[in-house]
Amino acid sequence: MIIRNITENDDFGAIREIYEKSWKFAYKDIVPMEWMESRPKDKWGGNILHNARTEIGAFDGDKIVGTASFGVSRWEQFSSCGEIVTIYLLPEYIGRGIGSKLMEACIEELEFLGFTEILLWVLEDNYRARRFYEKHGFICTGDYMDDNIGGKPLREVMYLRRK
Repeated sequence: MIIRNITENDDFGAIREIYEKSWKFAYKDIVPMEWMESRPKDKWGGNILHNARTEIGAFDGDKIVGTASFGVSRWEQFSSCGEIVTIYLLPEYIGRGIGSKLMEACIEELEFLGFTEILLWVLEDNYRARRFYEKHGFICTGDYMDDNIGGKPLREVMYLRRK
């Protein structure tokens, strides 16, 4: 398994597929499936490499099987923090330690950039992800924001890790 930065030469279609399959697996009982099924393929993953974040991938040979993105916090009130924005895997690669390798790479790079605090947001009902983040030293802060995905009101909670 190789973890490296995503480049313009990588297959953005394969990256978008990771986002789509990961969302449909992780959020199947949280986010309305009708919304996920109706989402255009080119909308998954957003503006890859054009979003002010560093994006990395986990490669099994030539196949990209996971992706993560991070950078300075997108939230003005947390501008002194680094932020892990995404970590997604193809469902068949979950449980193999790849998510942990992506997480460790994000943390290492953000700490190298001088961040002593790293935050992330997670859907409150995504208990699997919350356990994963807690395993990596993140603590729920009690901060939250209300969201609406696919017409369903949802809450995101903030996690923070201090060096």
